[in-house]
Amino acid sequence: MTSAPFSSWPWENLGVYKYVLYGPLIAKAFTSKAWEFGNPNKWCLHILILFALRGAVHQLWYTFSNMLFLTRRRRIFTDSVDFDQIDKEWDWDNFLILQCLIGAMSLYTFPALRDLPQWDVWGILLAFFLHVTISEPLFYFVHRAFHRGHLFSLYHSLHHSSKVPQSFTAGFATPLEHLILSVVMGVPLLVPCLVGNGSLGLIYGYVLLFDFLRCMGHSNVEVFPHKLFEALPLLKYFIYTPTYHSVHHMEKNSNFCLFMPLFDLLGGTLDNKTWKLHKEISLGRNDQVPDFVFLAHVLDLVSAMHVQFIFRWHSSMPFAVKPLLLVFWPVAIVIMLCMWAWSKTFLVSMYRLRGRLHQIWAVPRFGFQYFLPFAKDGINHHIELAILRADKMGVKVLSLAALNKNEALNGGGMLFTSKHQDLRVRVVHGNTLTAAVILNEIPKDVQEVFLTGATSKLGRAIALHLCRKKIRVLMLTLSTERFQKIQKEAPPQFQQYLVQVTKIQAAKNCKTWIAGKWLSPREQLWAPPGTHFHQFVIPPIIGFRKDCTYGRLAAMRLPKDVQGLGMCEYTLERGVVHACHAGGVVHLLEGWTHHEVGPIDVDRIDVVWRAALKHGLAPQLHY
Repeated sequence: MTSAPFSSWPWENLGVYKYVLYGPLIAKAFTSKAWEFGNPNKWCLHILILFALRGAVHQLWYTFSNMLFLTRRRRIFTDSVDFDQIDKEWDWDNFLILQCLIGAMSLYTFPALRDLPQWDVWGILLAFFLHVTISEPLFYFVHRAFHRGHLFSLYHSLHHSSKVPQSFTAGFATPLEHLILSVVMGVPLLVPCLVGNGSLGLIYGYVLLFDFLRCMGHSNVEVFPHKLFEALPLLKYFIYTPTYHSVHHMEKNSNFCLFMPLFDLLGGTLDNKTWKLHKEISLGRNDQVPDFVFLAHVLDLVSAMHVQFIFRWHSSMPFAVKPLLLVFWPVAIVIMLCMWAWSKTFLVSMYRLRGRLHQIWAVPRFGFQYFLPFAKDGINHHIELAILRADKMGVKVLSLAALNKNEALNGGGMLFTSKHQDLRVRVVHGNTLTAAVILNEIPKDVQEVFLTGATSKLGRAIALHLCRKKIRVLMLTLSTERFQKIQKEAPPQFQQYLVQVTKIQAAKNCKTWIAGKWLSPREQLWAPPGTHFHQFVIPPIIGFRKDCTYGRLAAMRLPKDVQGLGMCEYTLERGVVHACHAGGVVHLLEGWTHHEVGPIDVDRIDVVWRAALKHGLAPQLHY
């Protein structure tokens, strides 16, 4: 079956190599030193700068609309963008390449365009007149035509396949649609230039304003207060709003205008419920209380740029350090300082599971701060405020991420439940499921394991659970008192399976290591060939031994019916979350009413594991 003409991009199969198409312009700009004053080839540089700025407009609108801590109450579609939509819109910037080529061809066709003054007021006024009288009605009638019959099914349906509009959705369309859009944009630009009233200010201003308004309409966040249109009723017919355009994505047969609803009014295609919906959203009445919150934290400056509102292409893939991120280090440092100054928990992502809204909040503290003694009270204060805020909102379960439940910090959350005994929100550290994941990774025929971090919360639970299965546990600890305390918790007939060791050399013949503390390359050398390293340490140990295997951090894959998930959780694969996160999800789905804080209840490890499997969660190891 052949595709319709102009329904796919000629460079569709080039991947990232499509940017080579900018090569001739870049080469000409550099070889001719286009940045020098008075250089006749400066138009090459202007084209490149303009299209870089256009990409920045789309990115900045995306960043703003996905800063959920700022925009959550004014979102139009409450669901988040999922991985399917992200993948479909991956090459959203194809139109920039197309229009860049069109711009270069226009300059060769009309040499007069190469030497324009900086400003011409009459040209700007003429462009505005042409936009209102030609571009707006032309777009309106063509847009309506694309909603009929074969034109919709072959071309425009692709744009409407995006469930949640984003600024990148504005560029997600077929080549034919963007060719027509280029004509719509080109008339107010080309005519003033041909009659001698063109200017660089007109080209930069019109193109960037055009993109700005397109991105605003697709932003999924209402930015106009309803009182503005109540004070100036006629204004609502001369500038569209994100709500206005979103109604078009919902209904498809109304609100066809480019930027001016006046043409929908004249054409009889204006949806009257738009204004009522606009008022509700601008007042924040579209907000929803989440059932579950995962309280995360930032590890470092580089991983901080993995949050959903920075780069969508980056956050939708497992975290990895990329050279491009180093360029944005100065920006990240400024944002870090702003976060410290603002010092409020912020919402970074959300998704739905079984019809319930799950949100990921983040404490504005970096990983190294958790190990500073003087920062302890401040961090606990922010965690406490997040818990109280969730309790006030009506959140049912709040799960604490790794360092937010550190034993030395707040006793695995006990500090908060002891202080606030009337909490309605259930506080969960999720370590029970973390222990279950690690334990179920260990082969059934293992007779002996070596455990570091043996007296930690997780180490204790793992040791007590394994000894009940008559597995010998070599517990690395220098504290005999702490070892004996854990040993006494085991049933008398199983206490013999817990063995204290004080040196790592004691594990030189053991092929199953469970790392609860970071292992240096030198320490890993004591493991015999063929050893498998299980781990529950943050940051994870680095695999230096080629003759050994290394497990990943305890994690589980969410059920397939999860909706709106478009962000990878740190280094984990798509759809996979850390076990402590999954533990909170299970707590919610089971409707358990107890807090899961403090020491792990060893008797509940198998209970939580079976509940997780029952609800469709699966260990990451199975994939």
